[in-house]
Amino acid sequence: MDIERKLELIKGPPTEEIITENELRQLLETKETPVHYMGFEISGLLHLGTLVLSGSKINDFIKAGCKATVWLADWHSFINKKLEGNWEKIKIAARYYEEAFKFITDGKAKILLGSDIYHNNDEFWKDLIFVSQKSTLKRTIRCLQIMGRKENDALDMAQFYYPAMQAADMRILCIDVAHAGMDQRKVHMLAREVFPKLDWKPPIALHHHLLPGLAGPVILGFDKDKKLDQVISSKMSKSKPWTCIFVHDTKKQIEDKLKKAWCPERVTDANPILEMIKFIVFKELKTFKLERLEKYGGSIEFDNYQKLEDEYRAGEIHPLDLKKSLAEALDKIIKPIRGHFEKPANAKLLDVYKGTKTTR
Repeated sequence: MDIERKLELIKGPPTEEIITENELRQLLETKETPVHYMGFEISGLLHLGTLVLSGSKINDFIKAGCKATVWLADWHSFINKKLEGNWEKIKIAARYYEEAFKFITDGKAKILLGSDIYHNNDEFWKDLIFVSQKSTLKRTIRCLQIMGRKENDALDMAQFYYPAMQAADMRILCIDVAHAGMDQRKVHMLAREVFPKLDWKPPIALHHHLLPGLAGPVILGFDKDKKLDQVISSKMSKSKPWTCIFVHDTKKQIEDKLKKAWCPERVTDANPILEMIKFIVFKELKTFKLERLEKYGGSIEFDNYQKLEDEYRAGEIHPLDLKKSLAEALDKIIKPIRGHFEKPANAKLLDVYKGTKTTR
């Protein structure tokens, strides 16, 4: 595969930012198998944004000839009090995440558990201290949004180590490209700032689009940049299940959730229905079929997202028709994943969530 095709795969949707594209080009020109990494806290049930959208970009890296790494950050999850801060629940849920990412990447991604790498690994703990020495408390506090926390939140001391730990992960894994959603941008910038001070090669940073939740745009104060704050504040969140389409949802559940979703007529900005069509349906199915009665214009299949958006903005498409058609498409995409976890051995992995509260 030539360099241009590799770049096309990596730069394609849902990629939103690459720092820097020139570095990425040089990497692909000089290294046959670049090392990619994307880390995940282990928390609640997986949804479209966490598994399907993230998985689609991980698969793009695999197609481009990269060694893809899915990092299951169990220590980070414990520090951030996921799954009630219960270590045993986190370990069990990690097996569920591992199975899900094996399925979505067809077994082609390397899946690592943080604690397996940290155990008896002096190099990691040294690197953590080195990174911490080159980071100020003020700089660390600015990174707290990566944990879903705000600068004025009351945190324990362990949580302040979280950004430096994440940067040290990148070092111990010897990665070339750090990949995450836009909400993780600040820690990647921290790594790119600190690594040269330690004579380490900084990672290339790639950030993909965050899928908004069904409740509509909100501002919660995660970032001083109002646009980025809205993106982070409004994203699908496992701790707010009414904002999510989970990969285990039935067709009926998908339909019911979409009926209540924020989708004003003619409004295209931050519209979660349109964004799911753009970043999930067109990515996975390549086309979108709008089904409607003849008296409302009849059914039509779009092979171009922009045309669909333009028609919605012009009032040619009603929100209810859009939602009904999206439910059909999402059910088709989710069905294989849902079916995989209906197998008895895999279904048992979900038992950990019974009676467990998912927090942000």
